[in-house]
Amino acid sequence: MYEVISFDLDGTLVKMDFVNHVWLERIPEIYADKYGVKLEDAKRYVMEEYMKVGPEAIEWYDIHYWIDKFKLDVDWKELLMSCSSYLETYPEAMEVLENLKEYELIIISNAAREFIEVEISLLNLAPYFSRIFSAVSDFEKTKKDEEVYMQIMEEMNIRGSNAVHVGDNFDFDYIAARKAGMDAYYLERNGREKGNYIVRDLKEFEKRIREKGLLKAEKASKE
Repeated sequence: MYEVISFDLDGTLVKMDFVNHVWLERIPEIYADKYGVKLEDAKRYVMEEYMKVGPEAIEWYDIHYWIDKFKLDVDWKELLMSCSSYLETYPEAMEVLENLKEYELIIISNAAREFIEVEISLLNLAPYFSRIFSAVSDFEKTKKDEEVYMQIMEEMNIRGSNAVHVGDNFDFDYIAARKAGMDAYYLERNGREKGNYIVRDLKEFEKRIREKGLLKAEKASKE
């Protein structure tokens, strides 16, 4: 049986609408208002600047970096809260968390701590998790670096083989977690790919880990 079940946050438990609205809509809107440019021009410029940094850099996730870079007159928390109406968990997420609360549940996310705290608080997710980790805020790395997972397992005194992670980014959530010695599943909701390590939603993830636990229990009883 697993001791620890680890979840990614955005795109896994929480729909992407919130973070997408912050980065792709609200920041360009504030930029357009400040500099008196058309919104479509602001969106194009902001996206170009994002892409110069890229998702493998920790600055990509740093709201303070972008507020400073664009010289926006806005408080980071006010910015995030202005988009809070877009916060929503996936339909099956809360049921699965409730079903799995017999395990120790944690979050390992690429999101910065500022985003995580707003999401966890407003969606009332905190009661389900013993620990919540931000790769970029806590370790100054992205989850593409397997050392993030290794450091977390060491900090929690858990062997990787006794932990399983699920998330919606193939490289960050599946490959890196596996390199760190954990079991892992790639959450691919669109159904475009197939494989033993792919799950379509969190209900399928729950089913997989319970089946694996039963197999391990049967094997142990035979031995």
